[in-house]
Amino acid sequence: MTYVSPERLVRDLDPVSHLVDLITPHWKVSLLCSDSGVLRASSARSSFFTASLIGGLAILQVSCEALRGPQAIATKTLDLPAAFAKAESGQNQKIATGWLTEFRDPRMTKVVLEALEKNQGLKAAAYRLKAARAGTIIGRAARLPNLSASTSYRQSDGKVVSFSESYSLSLNAAWEPDLWGRLRDLDYANRADYAASVADFRGARLSLAANTAQAWCNLVTAEQQLTLAKTNVESFATALGVVERRYRANTLRAVDVQFARNNVANSRRSLSVRQLDRDNAARNLEVLLGRYPAAAVASSSELPYLTDRIPVGLPAELLERRPDLQAARARLLSSALDAEAARKNLLPNLRLSSGASGGDTAVRRAFDPNFLVYSVASSLAQTIYQGGALSARARAALDQNRAAIEDYVRLALLAFRELESAIETDRSLAEQEGFLKQEVKQSQLAVKRALSDISLGIDGASFLEYLEAQRRAEAAGISLIRLKNQRLQNRIDLHLALGGDFHTKG
Repeated sequence: MTYVSPERLVRDLDPVSHLVDLITPHWKVSLLCSDSGVLRASSARSSFFTASLIGGLAILQVSCEALRGPQAIATKTLDLPAAFAKAESGQNQKIATGWLTEFRDPRMTKVVLEALEKNQGLKAAAYRLKAARAGTIIGRAARLPNLSASTSYRQSDGKVVSFSESYSLSLNAAWEPDLWGRLRDLDYANRADYAASVADFRGARLSLAANTAQAWCNLVTAEQQLTLAKTNVESFATALGVVERRYRANTLRAVDVQFARNNVANSRRSLSVRQLDRDNAARNLEVLLGRYPAAAVASSSELPYLTDRIPVGLPAELLERRPDLQAARARLLSSALDAEAARKNLLPNLRLSSGASGGDTAVRRAFDPNFLVYSVASSLAQTIYQGGALSARARAALDQNRAAIEDYVRLALLAFRELESAIETDRSLAEQEGFLKQEVKQSQLAVKRALSDISLGIDGASFLEYLEAQRRAEAAGISLIRLKNQRLQNRIDLHLALGGDFHTKG
């Protein structure tokens, strides 16, 4: 699988940037330009702006040295196979819940859709996603001007002071021009974090759909095992009747009767266990559906049926749909943008501000624009020494980016391991199911033959043979039910590992 080529966004610190840390005092060099309609003349402003520009260029020449060196990485190229080695054949499906149609069980699809609508955990995740979206607004707001206004009224009176009142109005605006793109990087980093949150929410939906489908299969499996247990009780009760008749006819021993009665009691105990398993499976499903766990959900007598095989040559690009991989890629981009913003903190920052204020004892004059005092100011500031804090933050941000790269590669490799294992397991389980069906068929025939021989009083017929045949039939029946469920669980895990169906690209 080939991912997007790495885009190098930022560069590491140059050793020159550490020279400023050798200066002992802690201060900022600030170049302040102010323009007041009351205090400054036009010629004075022109001279001051010229001096500010010269000083700013000197600061910029030194501080820009901090932007040289290795760069952070926003994406990562992985050397991965173009197709999965052990896939077989199949058909097109859809991403998200579209893969449910492969199981050909409308009731399972119905309960999954109910879980996606009513599950409280998913609702909570949706609210957290809305909260994460507010972070993108906060990041974008830092790039816009900041406006504020205030007004006040003051009244004074006393025995030695005559009554007076005053009114005031103040308007202020401030803005930091994004000269180096630092605020833009922080804004885009917030957006990348939100994209990761969106992917996490998609992952929560897919995981809930898979867990609900698996819970449904577990419930049907428990229902089938309960039905098999009831059948075994009836079978052992029938066998007990036959044994008691043959005992009265002096063709069987008393110990055979005891064995038969023991089997009846054991089968009834197993029936109680299977009933408990069924109720617990129902409660697990009900919690996922947002219902009270009363073990009242209706089940089915048949497990979903798989007719489709895994397609040959699944394209590795399908893994790009996996929500956890998409989230990791978004966080990788966010870490690169954070690293760039951290190093741009080493550069000077420009800030523009303006204000208007007025005050008077008369309301009309206090709010009259003709009586307001206006001011406009700009400042260019460069941190000279801060104990190495800014450089340390920049290095830490770059290391976080490198960690995000390794996390992304590790997660991609785990995804391929999960997928390859699920494909191989599906092939093995399908082969085992064929053999187990033959085992169930033969053991059931052996039970019928052994009971028939006892009933007919055939010489050499042994009740112990019947017990062994019945034990094998019961074990084979339970194993077949469990294996079918295991195969369904594995196929659901396959779609979870793949991030959706077999064909639809993200």
